[in-house]
Amino acid sequence: MIVLTLFSGTALAQLSPGDLAEPHAHLEGLANCTKCHDLGKSVSNQKCLDCHDQLSKRILTNKGFHASTMVKGKNCIECHSDHHGRGFDMLHFDTTDFKHQLTGYQLEGAHSELSCKKCHNKSHISNPEILNKKSTYLGLNTNCLSCHKDYHQQTLGAECVNCHDLEAFVPAKKFNHRNTDFLLKGKHKALECTECHEKTTRNGKEFQRFSGIVFGSCGDCHEDPHKKRFGQQCSECHNELSFQQTGPLNDFDHRKTDFPLQGKHLQLDCKECHTGSYTKPIAHNSCTDCHDDYHEGQLTKNGSVRDCDECHTVESFQGSSFSINKHNQSEFPLEGAHMATPCTECHKENEKWQFADLGNTCNDCHEDPHKYLISEKYYPQSDCEKCHKVSRWSEVNFDHSLTGYELQGQHQELSCRDCHFRKDEKGDVHQQFKTLSESCTNCHTDQHYGQFEEKGKTTCEQCHTFNDWGPTRFDHNKTRFKLVGAHADVACEKCHQPIVENGITYIQYKYKEVSCETCH
Repeated sequence: MIVLTLFSGTALAQLSPGDLAEPHAHLEGLANCTKCHDLGKSVSNQKCLDCHDQLSKRILTNKGFHASTMVKGKNCIECHSDHHGRGFDMLHFDTTDFKHQLTGYQLEGAHSELSCKKCHNKSHISNPEILNKKSTYLGLNTNCLSCHKDYHQQTLGAECVNCHDLEAFVPAKKFNHRNTDFLLKGKHKALECTECHEKTTRNGKEFQRFSGIVFGSCGDCHEDPHKKRFGQQCSECHNELSFQQTGPLNDFDHRKTDFPLQGKHLQLDCKECHTGSYTKPIAHNSCTDCHDDYHEGQLTKNGSVRDCDECHTVESFQGSSFSINKHNQSEFPLEGAHMATPCTECHKENEKWQFADLGNTCNDCHEDPHKYLISEKYYPQSDCEKCHKVSRWSEVNFDHSLTGYELQGQHQELSCRDCHFRKDEKGDVHQQFKTLSESCTNCHTDQHYGQFEEKGKTTCEQCHTFNDWGPTRFDHNKTRFKLVGAHADVACEKCHQPIVENGITYIQYKYKEVSCETCH
């Protein structure tokens, strides 16, 4: 009996490692274990889905978060374990970092700013089987009207997204009046919607009428000042541009002339062009027949002013339709950095635009920083493109070997400025091109303090190369003191040690006398 009691306690501990969470509390007790567990096995996915049948239906139809690639193929218990106590949250659901697109419904616009509970609450669930659940994220419909009240009260159908977007209900950005039976023309385009679609009250709620409006004739909306004395067809005398425009010109189609009205011309009163008789011919072959030439004859072609429509449209004189492709057909094709330069940089230095006589060389627009500093043979006619590219000023492609001083070794890694731009004691930068000496000491400090100077010049190349400052070319046996015997194994610093002269410390390599007593 003692043994049985001890082992029975162990068995109970193995069978029930802890209390079930609150949603599963009704399954407590040994008699209910097999409702979730298979004997001798782990928790069964199928048994989970037998209880959570609404979720099972969605998975079978490949819908929702549990059918996404993030969850599909996993066992339920990997995310939703139990026996951790009544207050344990089996969902572990982090609403702050949840990727809603995995549910099959991407949150966009104003939806992306909402808290979960704004949508996932019982007021939006119509399925009674789901509605009875204590807490759930299931049961929502993606139809707009399943969450939002129908402002139009079933007068415009249920597809709200035909007119509205997800950013805001007002204004209805997707709506286009051209898709209706009443095309807006003339003054109708400038009207506020409420002038035709007035707001009222219906079923105790605010309502704006959009469907069922009669518009067969002008009199359906407008009062007839003629009291029907001229019939019902106002369009026989008037048009949508202005009620004041009357007479035979009202229905005149200007497209039948040699000058179809387009853009801003459509908004003009006839008398602005037709100052006299309508039958009198008006010159109209070029814009300047009516308009002043703003550019004052700058743009000439074959002796006559170019037509404005080469750069401007009838929609507005402001702005230009002159494209890069058109510019590339001119005497100055745009290349490199010039393609990203605003028109005003070249054509509007002052208040007035300038297009003629701008020149086409670099110095016509850019200041020459090298003026008189580079020899003419390398810089003929101050042609910047001999060294620079139009892609960027810092991109230099000059063959230095043409100067007689070929760049070798580490000199090839330097920028031009490293050698040719020098700061003086005041910090001012000065250029050196044709005045720059080829001597090493012109750029580098003579660490040997003039010991190897001959005839006023120190030739560093006798010992050093352009690849390494080490004395790879130096041969001691070509000096006055050949290294023989024990001297051949003596380190350089044993004989050549630092000395101080005039406050400057340097290593002494040359001696006035070369004798034993010099060192010993």
